Amino acid sequence: MILRLPSSVQTPVRYFSPIPLSNFFSHPFSSSNENQSLNENVETVFRIITSSPSSTNMRHSLKSSRVSLSNELIDGVLKRVRFSHGNPLQALEFFNYTGRRRGFYHTAFSVDTMLYILGRGRKFEKIWDVLVDVKLKDRSLISPRTVMVVLGRIAKVCSVRQTVESFRKFKKFVPELDVTCFNALLRTLCQEKSMMDARNVYHSMKSKFRPNLQTFNILLSGWKSSEEAEGFFDEMREMGVKPDVVSYNCLVDVYCKNREMDKAFKVIGKMRDEDIPADVITYTSIIGGLGLIGQPDKARNILKEMKEYGCYPDVAAYNAAIRNFCIAKRLREAFDLMDEMVNKGLRPNATTYNLFFRIFFWSNDLHSSWNLYRRMMDMGCLPNTQSCLFLMRLFKKHEKVEMALELWNDMIQRGFGSYILVSEELFDLLCDLGKLVEAERCFLQMVDKGHKPSNVSFKRIKVLMELAQKHEALQNLSEKMDGFLDPQKRLPETMSYSADLSNSNSFPC
Repeated sequence: MILRLPSSVQTPVRYFSPIPLSNFFSHPFSSSNENQSLNENVETVFRIITSSPSSTNMRHSLKSSRVSLSNELIDGVLKRVRFSHGNPLQALEFFNYTGRRRGFYHTAFSVDTMLYILGRGRKFEKIWDVLVDVKLKDRSLISPRTVMVVLGRIAKVCSVRQTVESFRKFKKFVPELDVTCFNALLRTLCQEKSMMDARNVYHSMKSKFRPNLQTFNILLSGWKSSEEAEGFFDEMREMGVKPDVVSYNCLVDVYCKNREMDKAFKVIGKMRDEDIPADVITYTSIIGGLGLIGQPDKARNILKEMKEYGCYPDVAAYNAAIRNFCIAKRLREAFDLMDEMVNKGLRPNATTYNLFFRIFFWSNDLHSSWNLYRRMMDMGCLPNTQSCLFLMRLFKKHEKVEMALELWNDMIQRGFGSYILVSEELFDLLCDLGKLVEAERCFLQMVDKGHKPSNVSFKRIKVLMELAQKHEALQNLSEKMDGFLDPQKRLPETMSYSADLSNSNSFPC
């Protein structure tokens, strides 16, 4: 009998480790059907702050709109700015304006989202300015999550040394720069830099912070080498930190990814001896590992066997088993597993469908891809960006304009996928076939959603419009593109960006 297992692909990630920063920004507001009136107000305020030519104009427009600037609305507006890659300094002007109201306090969500927006725009000095203001008004809003949000953006463009220096600066802002904050630093380095960097920082700073179980779990999750993971596991024990199921799952995952299944099963036996029940993550890793050594049928049996131990497969476990059959090009069995999921009350997600989309894309199977897409939509599962790219690239290859436009219209109406990435494929198709009317309509739909088409796509459309002598239409599109220019060219007041842009290549971390 086999024993427990998480998929080599899904494992520790479902727990803690290199957690995408997007996971920090889930918010009750995100349900689009929850409050239509609030959503409309968010859209109204978003358009005001992104279209106002000056700070004074923005403040006047906000007052004239008579929209109540509640915490919930501000959270929603900043989230809207974040996901539309809006201008960071316009967002900051709005954040500061609302925060200056007497008796008003921003939420932790708003603070962290604002810092994320500034970090993505490389406005690092502004980050520290915001933190100073927040500290003076309500220091409790600065949490270990805030530390990770800021360090995550800094680490993307700055060196490890600068990231560590920025971490030390937080000593001025958090009540205590403790092991929780240290863990946030390590998590950031695992995600944005390398495990070697994280390990070096850990060894250089561990004397100042007493590492705890989470510290080791964060670092254990990133190792790709079995030897390094084993060594770190030994150090953990030497320091008197007792491993938990997460720790063991990290070790199982490393063994599975390295196709060392015998070692993985021995770890499961050890977990049993220590009375630590394997969970669905453990089983998912085993399923993935068995797939890597070409045993998809044995992996499928794990789904049944794990129930004997009181552990039931989740969507990620099924996805791991489905992936094995897709890799083996045994699609019938893969679809049977997806049907089994549904019968068990589990809803296949975009990752599930992408396993099939990938196979259909590489086999150039347009018919099966389209049928799967329709099934996906009928099941109420919205595609993600990867799904849309698989489909749109296949439409482009087969020159299927109608299918491409149907997918695009679904994206516009239902709000899924990256408009920027998918539109590049769509505009290539439309321009290649001379579909200027359709290209113009899709361009305007995208702009209306607050997303800027790529300069490459715009240039392609521009050339064709010039050849077709559609000067008026081209002028309209040019003005729309100009609307996305950095407001430093049109904001003479506090929203001027000249100083920031002059330092855009230096990162004062």
